[in-house]
Amino acid sequence: MELKPRLTALLARASERIRTARAAEPPAPAHLALGARGERLAADLLGRAGYRLVASNFRLPVGRNLRGAVVQTEIDLVAYDGATLCFVEVKTRRSDEFAAPEANVDLRKQRQITRAARVYRRTFGVAEEPYRYDVVALVLPDEAKEGEEAKPPRAELLRNFWTDAKFRKRRWA
Repeated sequence: MELKPRLTALLARASERIRTARAAEPPAPAHLALGARGERLAADLLGRAGYRLVASNFRLPVGRNLRGAVVQTEIDLVAYDGATLCFVEVKTRRSDEFAAPEANVDLRKQRQITRAARVYRRTFGVAEEPYRYDVVALVLPDEAKEGEEAKPPRAELLRNFWTDAKFRKRRWA
């Protein structure tokens, strides 16, 4: 059955508008492109290490801030390593001259991911399964200039980078 000419013209105009809108969009900032590339490389690294990828860039609300606004956080990669559910934070840098990428997974970021992982586990009914927090640290240097030696990229999987025991409320006797 053929589409009616009017519907065909409407679809053609809509697709043309989408094409022109995409052409008018500015290119993504370099740091966002680097992060996206790092997450793709990290997913490949985890796949080669035997992980089974479940989700990537999983965003969910974890509460409200002091002003009452909803706080969203993102888990870069969720995967299974055997029977263990792993919440993976990916840190990608151009250089580790000042600090290693994993140094940026500070206490604040660990707390955010821990809260998000708790919500994730409750939401999907896997609260009783074993879990851990991993970090993939990537250093992807720029191409070398003429006459300079190219630095090789570095990828490191840091298993069980932190535990959520430090975020549990302590009961004083």
